[in-house]
Amino acid sequence: MGFFVRVEEGVRWYVEDVNPKGSRALLFLHGWPLSHRQFEYQFNVLPGWGFRCIGVDWRGFGQADKPFHGYHFDRLADDLRAVVDALELRDFTLAGHSTGGAIAIRYMSRHSGHGVSRLALIAAAAPVGLARETADRLLMETLNDRPHMMRGITETFFFQFATPAFMDWFSRIGLEAAGWSTAAVLRMLRDERLDADLPQIRVPTLILHGVHDRVVPFSQALAQHRAIRHSQLVPFMHSGHGLFWEERDRFNAELAFFAGWQGAGSLGAG
Repeated sequence: MGFFVRVEEGVRWYVEDVNPKGSRALLFLHGWPLSHRQFEYQFNVLPGWGFRCIGVDWRGFGQADKPFHGYHFDRLADDLRAVVDALELRDFTLAGHSTGGAIAIRYMSRHSGHGVSRLALIAAAAPVGLARETADRLLMETLNDRPHMMRGITETFFFQFATPAFMDWFSRIGLEAAGWSTAAVLRMLRDERLDADLPQIRVPTLILHGVHDRVVPFSQALAQHRAIRHSQLVPFMHSGHGLFWEERDRFNAELAFFAGWQGAGSLGAG
């Protein structure tokens, strides 16, 4: 079931609510410059295990509205709060990938984790988003040849082999974003840090990260684990930045077990 939620005047996030009668809610925040569609291989499985899976497209990306302004962590965290309130979510697991993980971290500190009982950080871009030289290079490519930039991102995203058809599909997801929002989030990742936010997280936190990640280095996961009390770090030894697809069976089991499904233990979650 897909619908829109107004987060401020003239701006709506897109919401895909799969199995809304599920007993446990998981809210997924996508990474830059993607959309909720990146979690297809979670939505194929987790609703069948009894989960309510909520995918959102945040402003500027996917099917959400694409205003020119509002691309900074505080505004995006406030947008998320509006969605949580509109859906009346309580006692849910918040799962954020890459930039989505960074937005989740700011939400936890700025809104005291309103409604969140568990936090899953998936290759989260924190405490540092992107090194300045990397962000500036991607920004230049975005403003001059965005399809080429997206092709390059796709080629560095995965450690395991992906077919040309899959890579083309994945790249096209990123091109659904607006050019201005793609560029604005790069500036956000370059200029804003989350060091002070991490120690404010007070809920059980699962950190999932591929050891071969060339987009957000594994050292970021180690920094998160040091800064967040009650956190658990699970390395994915055969994944890059796309662990949710590269090791999807194990990823789904780890996330489901963390979110409260006892049956996941039988799938070999480690």
